[in-house]
Amino acid sequence: MTNSKSKSKGWKIIFKRELKSYFSSLIPYIVCVFFLITAGFIFFSTFFAANRAELRYFFEWLPILFSFIIPALAMRTFSEEKKSGSFETLVTLPVSTGDIVAGKYLALLLSTLLLLVPTFFYIIACCIVGNPDPGPLAGGYLGAVFLAAAFSAIGLFASSVTKNQIVAFFLSAAICLVLTILDYFAQLIPGAVYSVISFFSARSHFMSVSRGIIDTRDVIYFLSVTALFIAATVRVLKNDKRG
Repeated sequence: MTNSKSKSKGWKIIFKRELKSYFSSLIPYIVCVFFLITAGFIFFSTFFAANRAELRYFFEWLPILFSFIIPALAMRTFSEEKKSGSFETLVTLPVSTGDIVAGKYLALLLSTLLLLVPTFFYIIACCIVGNPDPGPLAGGYLGAVFLAAAFSAIGLFASSVTKNQIVAFFLSAAICLVLTILDYFAQLIPGAVYSVISFFSARSHFMSVSRGIIDTRDVIYFLSVTALFIAATVRVLKNDKRG
């Protein structure tokens, strides 16, 4: 009974361990500062220069920002442990591979979502000088959660396949960026092919949610991408464990 309880709490142990390591490293703080400076510039460029009290421009650029920010946070998740040799110790702990992936994934996702908390100030600023529509605001942040969930899974996978953090960053950023800009290229292709390509575009689904309209196709897309890369990460780790 005790053994069963300890196994059920395995992901919590990994989650707390990983979250503690995030806040003891300098990289997340650097990433946070970069994100807030860039996001602030994007928001205030329309808030003051264009005199528009809205977050639409910020949300339009968020998929591009996340394509680099999340890989930067995720690159050390498994790569650092594999390079230092602590990965061998990790897999010998009395927790399943699924627990390891779940704990690390949730810590990464939470770290990413915490980056969005300071941007709530943008909502306050908009409400002070204008009357923004709450639907797109709620949709934008809900879409950001879906996007962060999918891109975090991609970053986790990229970090699991290599010992080099830089390689993990570029691999993850490349996948996220391709999924982000697919709809730009899809606009150049007429006919039914456009619909097929745009369906695989993360930005297309994100912008759909950010309008305040929840479509099951958008939810299914993000859940599918997240599940696919988490499952792929589990598979990679199991293969490494056997090796």
